[in-house]
Amino acid sequence: MAPEILQLRRQGRSARTALVLLAIYAALAAAWIRLDAAPWLIAALVLPTLPALWELWRNPVSTLELDSRRLSWNSGRQSVSLDLDDIAHVRFDTRWDLSVRVGVRLRNDRLIRVPPQCLPPHRRFEAALQARGVAVERHHFRVF
Repeated sequence: MAPEILQLRRQGRSARTALVLLAIYAALAAAWIRLDAAPWLIAALVLPTLPALWELWRNPVSTLELDSRRLSWNSGRQSVSLDLDDIAHVRFDTRWDLSVRVGVRLRNDRLIRVPPQCLPPHRRFEAALQARGVAVERHHFRVF
């Protein structure tokens, strides 16, 4: 019996992002109106929120699919599709912030990084790869 297909579809637009941005903008508006905060200070505090606002507006879709023959993902402008036979191993790197980065090492020694927004939960992804006979390496707390 073949393992079931692992599929992930993630949208950039979420209610949580919208609520956080709304709370930040409400707090900044209150600081401007009630506390008479300087406009340059408010503008400086708005700047870090602009990427989240842009993502909320654009709503980019990221996907990953792993079946019995192929691993493919799509994120923004990057679209990759690999035969499982071309993969030497998949490397999971745990960073110091406890995030997990994934790189696919091909048989021709080329490394392709999987974008973080395309990754399913790493333990589930690792189990799905091993069920299909793909070699998996784990490296903990690598700096680079």
